[in-house]
Amino acid sequence: MGTVGLLVAAFAWGEEPLRIGMIGLDTSHVIAFTRLLNDTNQSNHVPGGRVVAAFKGGSPDLESSWSRVDGYTRELEEKFSVRIVDSIEELCRRVDAVMLESVDGRPHLEQARPVIQARKPLFIDKPMAASLADVVEIFRLAARQQVPVFSSSSYRFYESLQKVRQTDVGAVRAVISYGPAHLERHHPDLFWYGVHPTEALFAILGTGCESVVRTTSADTDVVSGVWSGGRVGTLVGLRAGPTPHRVIVFGSQAVAQQEGSGDYAPLVREIIRFFRTGVAPVTPRETIELFGFMEAADESKRLGGQPVRMAEVLERALGAGVPPGDFR
Repeated sequence: MGTVGLLVAAFAWGEEPLRIGMIGLDTSHVIAFTRLLNDTNQSNHVPGGRVVAAFKGGSPDLESSWSRVDGYTRELEEKFSVRIVDSIEELCRRVDAVMLESVDGRPHLEQARPVIQARKPLFIDKPMAASLADVVEIFRLAARQQVPVFSSSSYRFYESLQKVRQTDVGAVRAVISYGPAHLERHHPDLFWYGVHPTEALFAILGTGCESVVRTTSADTDVVSGVWSGGRVGTLVGLRAGPTPHRVIVFGSQAVAQQEGSGDYAPLVREIIRFFRTGVAPVTPRETIELFGFMEAADESKRLGGQPVRMAEVLERALGAGVPPGDFR
């Protein structure tokens, strides 16, 4: 049974829509996600939850945050009757689950702490954090409190990408993922927007990246990773001119190429299923390795394009002898 079928079945059993809270009203995602959940007239309406409360948040030193937070806050209040609260603690008292939407990854760890303490299922929008260390700490806190947490870019769940994943190409030998990688000075290079095509790369290859090397110029990054079994994943990050996104998978029997783009509805459906089941569609191990890949790319840049071993990057973040799988 598909995701929509599971949710329809849940309603047949008489389950009430989940009360959802949002943290950080400085991204267009808060309007897009709320419309999908709260507006039943939407053609791609996602049943199972309603956004009922929100905490404004905002970063005064990030133009893309402070310039938009007031407008999105008003829109949530006026169009969707969402209650704006004064603290994350108050938000948690009013809701069943939380979407952490702050466009700035830097405050995510501190914003996640009270949600995890309140034991509310938590989805964290991209980027999960502004450092690998913060990503690891969020998962540590969640594991300690046994609170389900996951993070993902919407790219992972685009129907066009899922179609590529389901195409039988034989044994996967190489993958190219290209897309936008605009920079933001408060975040490591790929964390801000390069996380999208990186997420798509990991959606195909999964865990097992062993080494990373980066070539960079003013407009473009090329980051190549070698995965277990000799598979090669290449990220092409585009910062100028057209910045389309696409994934190409090279297999032992065929080549599959992503056609078209996607929308937010598949991700929101996954979030609702996650809130109801507590089962994350992306494991902490994969998310940690994904951010490790981007951090290793930064280190390779600092080293003038030398290869960087992923095991060393992950060991520094996790501690010696603690494999990413420990967070499940």
